[in-house]
Amino acid sequence: MSETYYHYILNSWTLLAVLVFFLLFFVKAPFGRHTSTNWGPMINARLAWVIMELASPLFFAYFFLSGSSVPNFMTYLFFGLWMVHYFNRSIIYPLRQRDHQKKMPILIMFFAILFNFMNGFLNGYFLGNYAEIYQTDWHLQANFWIGMVVFISGMIINIQSDNLLLNLRKPGEKGYKIPQGGLFSLVSCPNLLGEIMEWVGFALLTWSMPAFSFALWTFANLGPRAVAHHRWYLQKFEQYPKNRKALIPFVY
Repeated sequence: MSETYYHYILNSWTLLAVLVFFLLFFVKAPFGRHTSTNWGPMINARLAWVIMELASPLFFAYFFLSGSSVPNFMTYLFFGLWMVHYFNRSIIYPLRQRDHQKKMPILIMFFAILFNFMNGFLNGYFLGNYAEIYQTDWHLQANFWIGMVVFISGMIINIQSDNLLLNLRKPGEKGYKIPQGGLFSLVSCPNLLGEIMEWVGFALLTWSMPAFSFALWTFANLGPRAVAHHRWYLQKFEQYPKNRKALIPFVY
């Protein structure tokens, strides 16, 4: 693939994230608590989650390993961080879900596969073909350590928040409850905040346009969803804490 064509795809994909960000304030993605049967045939949500999330590490690995550059320590490190995140998201997280009866529209699963393909392709291709920009002294740059701290902090917040959500209900119990503990004392969706932080950290680590595009896409998807979750909590629970924000403590 020519460099010009690759950057045309990257720039177009990044611009689309801005448009999707505003669209999602008017159209709620119909999965999880917002599931709707109006989007066509349904599939088991846990199975769909595994399929659509596995797409990202698989495509990322293919384009990374088939690139023209020889991988080095830094690109292998970036590769490892991506894989660790998606091992948790595509295998561990869905297997821990207790409600095995939830459904998701097949159309949403296909949209998610396309999303994960694009981000896996853009980032895997970049790291697989431009590894030479990551010299042995890359770790001496401030953006590397700031990014590492942000990425690891985001992962900890994401996993801790998922644990709190997964343990809200006892085995066999259904329905929703008000989450407590951790950053839930400040925001309605710390799990989404943690995931956004991870990819902002990854963008800082790699200092690459594909990673910044992915961070933008993550916020474009999860920012409006956090607002929708926050409004849903306020409508469903009269006693829901009014001081909580949707996503960013004390701000948003």
